[in-house]
Order: sequence, then C-alpha cells, then structure tokens
Amino acid sequence: MIDSSFGIAGSGLFSGYSSGYGRHHDANSTAAVCAGLTNAPMPSIVNEYTRRRRPLGNTLTISSAEVDLKLLRASAQLDADPAAAARAAGEILASSPGHAAASLLLATASRSIGDATMALDVLAELAHQQPASGVIQLELARASRAAGRRAATLAALRRAVELAPDLADGWRELSGELALAGDERGSDLAYARYSALAREAWQLVEPAAALAENRLAAAEELLQRHLEHSPKDPAAIRMLAQAALRREDYARGERLLGECLQLAPGYAAARFDLANALYTQQKTALVLPLIERLLALDPQNLAYRNLQASALSFTGQHDRSLHMLAELLAERPDQAQGWMNYGHELKAAGRLQEGIAAYRKSIALDPGGGAAYWSLANLKTFRFETVDIEAMRAALAREDLRAEDRVEFEFALGKALEDERRFAESFEHYASGNSLRRSAVIYDADKTTAHVVHSKELYTQQFFAQRSGWGSEAVDPIFIVGLPRAGSTLLEQILASHSRVEGTRELPDIAAIARGLGGAAGEADNLSYLDSISSLRADDVRALAGRYLEHTRVYRLSGAPRFIDKMPNNFLHIGLIHLLFPRAAIVDARRHPMGCCFSCFKQYFPKGQPFTYDLGELGRYYRDYVELMEHFDTVLPGRVRHVFYEQVVGAVERETRALLGYCGLPFEEACLRFYENPRVVQTASSEQVRRPIFAEGVGQWRHYEPWLGTLQEALGDSVARYPAH
Repeated sequence: MIDSSFGIAGSGLFSGYSSGYGRHHDANSTAAVCAGLTNAPMPSIVNEYTRRRRPLGNTLTISSAEVDLKLLRASAQLDADPAAAARAAGEILASSPGHAAASLLLATASRSIGDATMALDVLAELAHQQPASGVIQLELARASRAAGRRAATLAALRRAVELAPDLADGWRELSGELALAGDERGSDLAYARYSALAREAWQLVEPAAALAENRLAAAEELLQRHLEHSPKDPAAIRMLAQAALRREDYARGERLLGECLQLAPGYAAARFDLANALYTQQKTALVLPLIERLLALDPQNLAYRNLQASALSFTGQHDRSLHMLAELLAERPDQAQGWMNYGHELKAAGRLQEGIAAYRKSIALDPGGGAAYWSLANLKTFRFETVDIEAMRAALAREDLRAEDRVEFEFALGKALEDERRFAESFEHYASGNSLRRSAVIYDADKTTAHVVHSKELYTQQFFAQRSGWGSEAVDPIFIVGLPRAGSTLLEQILASHSRVEGTRELPDIAAIARGLGGAAGEADNLSYLDSISSLRADDVRALAGRYLEHTRVYRLSGAPRFIDKMPNNFLHIGLIHLLFPRAAIVDARRHPMGCCFSCFKQYFPKGQPFTYDLGELGRYYRDYVELMEHFDTVLPGRVRHVFYEQVVGAVERETRALLGYCGLPFEEACLRFYENPRVVQTASSEQVRRPIFAEGVGQWRHYEPWLGTLQEALGDSVARYPAH
C-alpha cells in the first residue's frame, strides 16, 4: 500500500474540487484519497502520456519523500494551472511508473484542461488496476460527464458510493445526476446521505455564527466574499437567502433558494426554506408540492407536517388541516408551536374556547414565548387575567428575551392594559412594540408616494379609453381593498353570507402579477411595474386575467359563481385590476382616518404591512391611499364602491342593500345575519364578525388622542374631509 505520506499530497489533490453541482470542501474527500490505491505498475498509461505529451527523458528511481514533495507541489497547481499540474504528474510518473496518486492527478488535470479522452484513458487503466477504489470511480464519473457520457457517469457514481459509502462528494454528485435523469426521490435520498456525511466548510463557520447572532450585514459580507471564489456553493447561497429573508426581502430570498436548488436539486433544507418563504408570501399553491416532496423523503418530520397543515388551511382545506394538527399533537403533545398552530385553526373555525385552551397549553409549555400571548390578545374579545399581566411584565423584564417575543409581549400587554382602561400605560407598550418592529423591517414611504404619483400619471381617462374592450369579461371576483382594520372583514362576511358568493381570504395573486411585471426587482410597488403596463397588449392582459382566475381556483371550494379577494393593499393596483377585469366589482372599505390608523398601530402585523409601525408613516400612507382613490373616482367615475365603516354600523340594512346592488346580487336576508355564517375567518376580526354589529369600535382612538399628535399632523386634512357619520 502507499505509505502514509501519500495523504499529504492527496489532501492538496482533492481540496476544492469543482464538480459542476456546486463547489464543496469536504474532509471526507481528503480521507478517501488514500482508500484502495496501490502503486501497481501502469506502463501503458505512462507510455501513452509520453507519446502524446512530451518526452519524459530517462526513467530514474527517486526517493519516496521526493515523490511526495513533487506530488504536493503538483496538486497545489491543480485549480490555478491544471496544465502545469498535468506536466508535473507526467514527470512523477516518468520517475515512478504506476504511482497511483500521480496517475489520478494526471487524469483530473487532463479533465480540467478539456482533454476528457486522456482522462478516461488514464482512469480506465487505473480502475482496472484498483477496482475497489471509490475515489477512482468518482473521478471516472467526472471524466465521463465531461465527455458527455451520461449513462457511464451515473454507473460510475453508483459504483463509487457502493465501494465507498462514506464518500460525501460521490453522494452529492449522484444526487445531481439522478435529478437530471428525472429520479426525484433517488436524488433526494442521495443528497440526504451527502448532508449526513458532509462537514460544514470552514469558510462558512463565521457567517453561520453571524446569522445565529442576527448580524445580517456581517453575514452577508462574509458570504459574498466566499461566493466570489466559490460562486456555486449551495450551502453559502442558502445562507445568503436566509439573511435576505430575515430582512423580509422575500423576492431575493426566493430567487437565491431557486438558484440553490438548481445547483443541488436534492437539497432538502433549501427546499424547506423555499417552502417557508413561499408560505410567508402566501404563495400557498406552490408550497404544497414542495412539502409533498419533502415528506416523501422524511414522512414523520414534524416541521414538514406542520407547514403542510398550515398550507392546507390557507387553501381552505380546514378540516384536513385540523385533523393533521390533532394527529401531530397526539404524537408529540410537548410541542408549544404545534399547540399554537392548533389554536389558530380552532379560532378560524369559530371553536373559540378550544382555541383558547390550545393557546394556554402552548404558554404552559413555553412561558417565554410571546406568540401565544399575542394570539390570545388578537382574539379581540378575550380578556387577560391579573396573573397573565404579571407574567407578561416578568417576561419583558428578562434581558435574554428574543426580539420577536419581546415585540409580541409588548403588543399583548398593550391590549391587556387597554381593556383595563389604563390607556397611558397601554400606549407605552404599543409604542414600544411598534418601535422594535419598525427597526427590523425595510419600508420607504417615499416609494409609496412615488407609486401614487406615477399611477396618476399613467392611468388617465385616455389610457383606459384606448384599452376599452380589453381584459376578461368574467365577473367572478369581488375585490375588497383599502387599509387594514377598516372593516373589510365585516364587508367580506356580509357578502360571503350570500348564496352566490364564496369568501376566501386575503389573496396574494394580484400583487404577484404586479411583481412579475416589475421584472428583476420583483417588487409590486416598483415603478418598473407601472412602466411595463403601458407596453402590454390586449392578448397579454387577457392572459394575465386568465392566470389570475386559474391560480385562485385552489381557494374556491364551494362552487359559488362569485368569490371575494379581500387583500387591502390591492388599492395600489386598482388600475391593473380594472384592466384585467373591467366588469368585476371593486369595493373600497374605508374607516375614519384616526380610527383606522390607530387600529393599525395597535395591531401586530408580523409581515406584509410595514407602514403600520410608525404613526407618521401611517398617516402619510392613509393620505396617499385617499389621493389615489380620488384619482380613480375622477378617471373611472363610479367604478369603485366606497363603503364607510361608520355608516355600515349605523345602518347595516341600507348599506348592505346598496353593496349587493353594486355587485349585481339580489338581496338575501342571510346577509344581515352574517354573524351566523359558520365559514372560517382567518383575519384579526374573526371573532368580531361572529357577533351582531357593534358600535364600540367607533371612536376608540379618542382614548389615546393625547399621544396621537404625530398621526394627526401626518394625516393633514384627511380628517376634516372624511364624511360625517
């Protein structure tokens, strides 16, 4: 066998292999170099190299130490100058015929300079001499791939991992080849084996620590530096995506994870990250296939099953979701997150007391978690006990409390103190929670204002006149737009109580179309999205409308001819909605500026509403919203039906009849008894709309008026111009 010094040269030879499926640095490869190689003579290979490359001169016998030193130097040249490495390997073989490591270096270097035929010649002889070497089979697979021999590549990779089951790179490359062959399950299994064997590259230890400590800028800088040298490292790309997602840059995170899975199709951790990112963006139809593939690999994985249950709930499959969550908790009743997810689903289904019990169970298992406390507060009708308030104060006094938990405790305690009419102290906690949350999100109020200005410039009467007759004739969707906490859930519940209308949820599809039109930036409020609308043709518009109807079909389970899309932020896209569906109803749910904005301020939005965490930005956003709505009232008179919350509260039958008439629906008594509708409601107002109309929500902001000067100033004349009740 080769003496122990061979391992020194072998380490240089196999460090930094670039396989075509991503660059990895794996200690297993270094150890595997020594496995199964002997110094059996290979005169035919040496002679062929002599004939084709250069005269080697007289063959001399040199010491083992000299050979090892030359091999070390030659292998160090492999990445930077493979041609020089090939020449050096030839010189070693001239003096030490049949040296296995030198032959392997010659083959690897030949492949690197594009001479796959030479590499295959050397490796065929080497594999014949050492048939039990997994390393030789791995390099034979790489040379076969370079020569375009797919079947031979796959066969050699299978043989490599059969001979050397701990050869991590072999499993990784086998995963890639199986993916190309269409064997998803085989690819995933092979990559799972690779993940179990591989060690984290030393270059990723520091950025991983920075991510763990939430030092995102430092992590991103380190990862970018690493990717300059190893641009196809899936692990580094995944970590960079995680940093982007923590910044709530979902478009970039999703793009990076897609790139990661192109490089490593079997990378389960990246696929799960992508599923979570898509779920966060409410792209649920894309989540379920990813989770199904993950579960095929690991059917008992709790995280996968939890996400699947949540995704099923989002698509309206609530009974199945509840059943799955109950099964999970029967298996693992010690999971605080599982009990909280179960509580969310019970709440949405109207099983309030069971939901409260589930939240209480989550708190018992994880007293330091803020999410379950906020979930109780978010029921709106729930009242905390003194012991709960004391527990929340104690949690906030802890220095080791996670930032997200602190935000949730602040909002929950603010609600508890509001219910006790301790408004000054309540406001302090609301303000603290918002301040913490604002520091963690990216929001630029100037971009929203620029979007409104650009929309007004684009969407003129002439613009729509020139496109008359475009879009879909479908009247299926009823769009409810506005600001959050403006009464949109109440309007949805009234309409969804009609026999011809199905209530769904806040659908992401219009914003997704806008992001797609925005190009590489991937943002629905990017001005390039508005610019691209001008260039759309009639066929493009009809295709987009068809895509919307197709993608929203997953949420339509009742067979009703009409359905509700209640995404408040779609007011930014009314021009696009009218272009796609000129006959569809568009309802603007509006509430008093002070009442609406303060209700947003005291509502914890984990995602999607970054303008709500600052009173000044809230007021400016409301003002921009009103300005845009007034513009569409001018260029499309009567197109949007404005429904004012206070008027609905004061005259529910009158406003209901008017709303149904605008939507082209006959009046039905059930719409007045909306609170009897058993449908699942998944917004913050779920419990409120299960009761008859109540007026206590009107004017609640006045309890906090002494602290709302910034909001009043930002709103400008919006308050004075708001219609009287």
